[in-house]
Amino acid sequence: MTFRTRFAPSPTGPLHLGHAFSALTAFDMAQAAGGTFLLRIEDIDSTRSRPEWERQIHDDLHWLGLDWPEPALRQSDRLPAYRAALDSLWSQGLLYACSCSRRDIAEAASAPQEGAPLIGPDGPVYPGTCRGKPRSGPLPEGALRLDMARAMERLGPADITFAETGARTAPQVTARGMIDTVGDIVLSRRDFPGSYHLSVVLDDAAQQITHVIRGEDLFDATPIHVVLQRLMGLPTPGYHHHRLIRDEHGKRLAKRDDARALATYRAEGATPLDIRRLVGL
Repeated sequence: MTFRTRFAPSPTGPLHLGHAFSALTAFDMAQAAGGTFLLRIEDIDSTRSRPEWERQIHDDLHWLGLDWPEPALRQSDRLPAYRAALDSLWSQGLLYACSCSRRDIAEAASAPQEGAPLIGPDGPVYPGTCRGKPRSGPLPEGALRLDMARAMERLGPADITFAETGARTAPQVTARGMIDTVGDIVLSRRDFPGSYHLSVVLDDAAQQITHVIRGEDLFDATPIHVVLQRLMGLPTPGYHHHRLIRDEHGKRLAKRDDARALATYRAEGATPLDIRRLVGL
């Protein structure tokens, strides 16, 4: 299959130097392999996504010299696919409804008898409060969690691993490790029929992505994505988790850091080559 990468920003603010590094890395790797670079707009956060930020993303990336097949895939157009995947997982008894708030989870996880809360890729590992709820009938509305123990039983004893070409070594996570250190992750939210984990796996498969290029902050979430890929019969791409671009204090850049927004550099007369130099390319 042709080498295919993607850049998948959220239109919730301006692109900064960290975004530029990720997009340029994915684009350069695709170009070097004679492959294709794709853009995906991850606009599942409807409360913060804005059309003007989406337009700015296109403008900034084109200014950097990047191009991709149009139209770019938008997650808000993919709701039926997410719903179908949830229906399938629900019918297999792998999901359950969860009514816990973040405060409920934090309090349960930090109860005196529990000791210090175990922190996983999504924060405190869910204590299983709602795990015993009924799992029959039509797919319920609201938050849904993956029963990790049932998922691992379905997948069998093989370790969860993946091909990694970045700076870190791909782990080999056991079934017990997924249950104990990751836990029952959210696959559907109250305000959206899906979650980051579900949508990114389905969208990568739909776009036939062969190599996922993204920041090392998502490295620990990758075993979750491999589990979902195996449960849904989807291919597992190769992964390349790159370093993060940080400020002078070692803190990763955020969209609210307008001083490092690409639009700011452009307004000050920077060139695309200047941006490449700033991010070490």
